[in-house]
Amino acid sequence: MTSDPSTFGLSKGRLEALSDGIFATVMTVLVLSLSVPVIATPASGSELSADVAASVVALLPNILGYVLSFLLLAVMWVSHHNIFHYLKKVDRTLIWLNIIFLLSVGFVPFSTALLGRYPLLQLPIILYGANVVGIAVSMLGFLGYASRNDLLVADGHEGELVKRIISRWRIGTLIYGSAILLSFVSTLVSLAIYVLVLVLLVLQSALGFRSSGSA
Repeated sequence: MTSDPSTFGLSKGRLEALSDGIFATVMTVLVLSLSVPVIATPASGSELSADVAASVVALLPNILGYVLSFLLLAVMWVSHHNIFHYLKKVDRTLIWLNIIFLLSVGFVPFSTALLGRYPLLQLPIILYGANVVGIAVSMLGFLGYASRNDLLVADGHEGELVKRIISRWRIGTLIYGSAILLSFVSTLVSLAIYVLVLVLLVLQSALGFRSSGSA
């Protein structure tokens, strides 16, 4: 339990449980942007197969958006979990900084559905990138406050790991921000950056880094 009386018993564990629940809900809601094709015109045999195939192909942008956002949220969840491993306690300000982070995470299904419906239009590209940048900025605010107020316990090698985590959030902000700017030149380039960066993030998260006793 936290020793800060202003939190009225809100422990680190409860805050992490809320975060896990939000991540799980948002990642589940993402799939709702995909719907089974309904063929309205009467058809049978090869014609029906062709219509279904065409409908599935039309869903590919939505499927790409689903995969893109699901994996991105998975990377963020792993990073969030790693951060909480080094968090020794929470106070009221940190609780609300985490809630703001979760608020920005909650917008992902909307920005993903918009990107899936209109993948090469500039506005969906900008909104999706802005959503990710907002998530990263809110997490950097969380980390900055926790570091300044000695709420993170990370010395020596573990301290270096925390610095690397913070660095990745900063780099992600810069890359997605750059992709937004590039959308004024080519939305296809911006979309390609989103995909390529995600591949790198997943590889980094999967390979990861561990220290003795880390989660």
